[in-house]
Amino acid sequence: MRAYTLLAPAKINLYLEIIGDRPDGYHELAMVMQSIGLCDRVKVRPNGIEDFQIHCNHPQVPCDRTNLAYRAAELLKNEFPDSFAQYGAAEIEIDKQIPVAAGLAGGSSNAAAVLVGLNLLWQIGLTQPELQELGARLGADVPFCISGGTALATGRGDRLEPLPDLDDLWVVVGKYRTLAVSTPWAYKTYRQEFGDTYVSQPQDLARRQQRVHAGPMVAAISHRDGEAIARELYNDLEKVVLPAYPHVAELRETFTKFEILGTMMSGSGPSVFALTSTPETAEQVRAGVRRTITDPDLELWVAPLSSHGIHIAP
Repeated sequence: MRAYTLLAPAKINLYLEIIGDRPDGYHELAMVMQSIGLCDRVKVRPNGIEDFQIHCNHPQVPCDRTNLAYRAAELLKNEFPDSFAQYGAAEIEIDKQIPVAAGLAGGSSNAAAVLVGLNLLWQIGLTQPELQELGARLGADVPFCISGGTALATGRGDRLEPLPDLDDLWVVVGKYRTLAVSTPWAYKTYRQEFGDTYVSQPQDLARRQQRVHAGPMVAAISHRDGEAIARELYNDLEKVVLPAYPHVAELRETFTKFEILGTMMSGSGPSVFALTSTPETAEQVRAGVRRTITDPDLELWVAPLSSHGIHIAP
């Protein structure tokens, strides 16, 4: 039986609006999600035993049942016991390139890769929508990580509508290695500070979601207009994260001093990205930020926007 090596891209948010509370305890969101060419490599191969094994080259990534990739494997095992009985468990090796606890959906992307890899390894034959339905049970970002590209996400982030690909723009991503922001803290704090702006009536929720769908960000993407996209970058969580984490705010401000289209924090942070129109400009921006912020804890990456979700490595 063959092994599969899959590329699992990171994700940034070009737009993140918190609309209100959901009955399930999550937030009602309207987001534009975007894959980038910064990828983990996830290898899935049969191990000949009855238990899944996780290996990762990053010391902060757990290699036990708390890893979302392991939970993805267990989910497929429980859903398809006959396939598991026929083919057995697998060894899952994660070559981690996406920074950990960065707001870039690295864990969700790894879990998505395991779902795709085991679907191939066990010859289950699930379609992408079927994989996404399973992925939503693991986390709101997993369905998008499976399909990737550019998409409008509503609900808790798992209802997806594809948008035109944006594979001619580049990002510089910055993250302090030892800095992490708790996603539950960010959303809880936002609720405490801005909960009075939430809408609750179904018709109001639908109207707000439709406003994003017909709004300037989606129009800019439809026209593949990098400058217009940059003008419409928006993230509600910046309102609570930037004041509480001055290093994140400083990094965002530093990006504005260079020749970029726009800059924003991704998700709940602490990663910040700058959008550029060429790889040469992106490299110049990375070098300039490195000269300006000499803290060795700051890591910087350059990557293109990508039209790919999980895919087999060449």
